[in-house]
Amino acid sequence: MFNAPWTIVVLCAGLVALYAVQVFAVNDATLGAFALTPAALAAGRWQTLLTSLFLHGSWPHVLMNAVAALAFGPPVARLFGLGARGAAAFALFYLACGVVAGLGFVAADPHDIAPVVGASGAISGLLGAASRIIQGHGRIGAMFGQTVIGMGIAWAVVNAVLGVSGLTPGAMGMPVAWQAHLAGYAAGVLLVGPFARLAGRGPESFSR
Repeated sequence: MFNAPWTIVVLCAGLVALYAVQVFAVNDATLGAFALTPAALAAGRWQTLLTSLFLHGSWPHVLMNAVAALAFGPPVARLFGLGARGAAAFALFYLACGVVAGLGFVAADPHDIAPVVGASGAISGLLGAASRIIQGHGRIGAMFGQTVIGMGIAWAVVNAVLGVSGLTPGAMGMPVAWQAHLAGYAAGVLLVGPFARLAGRGPESFSR
């Protein structure tokens, strides 16, 4: 934790701080207005794709997501760079993965009425990006490399098992949006290259 890039520390601390605000200052009616549902998108409330990323269902939920961000985020943050440009690219990448994750959830189950909250879709994007960095031994490796595919299959199996069993740590018995996790992972794999270029990373950041 003490060696984590400052961008990751800010992300983790921000998730926890925002949940503390949610607990003490946001009632259930207000919470519903910011959560993601297919009905919200159908009504034109596209902002819920973003606002839902900063809400959580419980303390275990937000703490598990913060730990996951701390585990998967550092290689991505370091690749992008820790200056202003790299930090901005990292933030946009994180949000983009979260938005794609939300769209993936809605596309997979357009009639679901349960509100979706949590950062796990965006954090799955960090895992997808990290898989390509591991594939490339510190650079951005092949999109369909063995490590990327293997980690993707493992992530799908984990989500299938935990989603069916209902034993996901921190979920407190609530349904798990596994569709968002898988869509987020795919987004991370696909988008890490373009956002690395946005961060100003040159050809030396890509494996050959």
